[in-house]
Amino acid sequence: MAKGPQKELRFDLFAFRFHFRAGGGIYFPPGKAGNIVRGAFGSIFRKIACVPDCPGASVCELRNRCAYARIFEPAATGMGPSGLADCPRPFVFRAAHLDSRSVAPGETFHFDVYIFDSAEPALPYFVLAFAQLAREGLGPGRGRAGLISVEQLDRERLPAKKVFEGETFLLRESLTQLELDLRREDRPISSVVVRFVTPTELKSGQQLAPRPEFPVLFARIRDRISTLRALYGAGPLAIDFRAMGERAAAVRMVRCDLRHADAVRRSARTGRIHPLGGFVGEAEYAGELAEFVPYLRAASWTGVGRQTVWGKGEVEVICDLRRPG
Repeated sequence: MAKGPQKELRFDLFAFRFHFRAGGGIYFPPGKAGNIVRGAFGSIFRKIACVPDCPGASVCELRNRCAYARIFEPAATGMGPSGLADCPRPFVFRAAHLDSRSVAPGETFHFDVYIFDSAEPALPYFVLAFAQLAREGLGPGRGRAGLISVEQLDRERLPAKKVFEGETFLLRESLTQLELDLRREDRPISSVVVRFVTPTELKSGQQLAPRPEFPVLFARIRDRISTLRALYGAGPLAIDFRAMGERAAAVRMVRCDLRHADAVRRSARTGRIHPLGGFVGEAEYAGELAEFVPYLRAASWTGVGRQTVWGKGEVEVICDLRRPG
């Protein structure tokens, strides 16, 4: 792929890894690690960021200057795709590797947070909120933990530099954005496998799609990336949505090895049950894929589909880069 992506065909983000040491035993039930990481994150974030007498983010006169309102309760603007009732939050959690894991006292564990607000990633708020959440306890037994450090990740998801350790921020220089090039690959790609790591739900019209047919999958990825850019980054994608959609319709699904994963969460605030299920597994696609692969790779950061912010819709992409013939 050509170097130096132009601003209008680029997606920017910040990627961080939060490291903890367990003070007591912590258990992450199957399929619920992301929800446990979520925990009371929102309410703690609000206590840290908001004024004590805040009437609520939706009516607060200070919401335009409030990190909590911008990040956790973004206001609807009408800039998103048709049918998008709420603005997407500008972050996702990545904790699926903790599913079904028991962490013993003194053992370390981590999870990742990707932030898509290119103007203000608000890292200190995330650090303070997660440090408090860990002290209050994680998992069914409310095992306590301590935040050890936070690292910034590179595009290979490897630690690039430490930005927080102990109780000290190490921000002697600006945080580094990851710049994902969305321009088409410079060589043919005829096959790609998309692995749905966590439960995924895709809307097709007003219904949930039973399978991730490529036109639906690509449309949801394209719309999510463009909406995140419009709200938090360089602006909507400068592409021909209709023409790309028509070309995506020519890509065939040649293998579908999926199963449905069921999971639910109970809201501690309302007591309501919320489904967290969706399909997991692999789908293989064939066709002219060079222009679509950069978007699929970007989706490995943003996620795709419903409830991505809590860890659903995590995907991995495996390409066949062999030239045809």
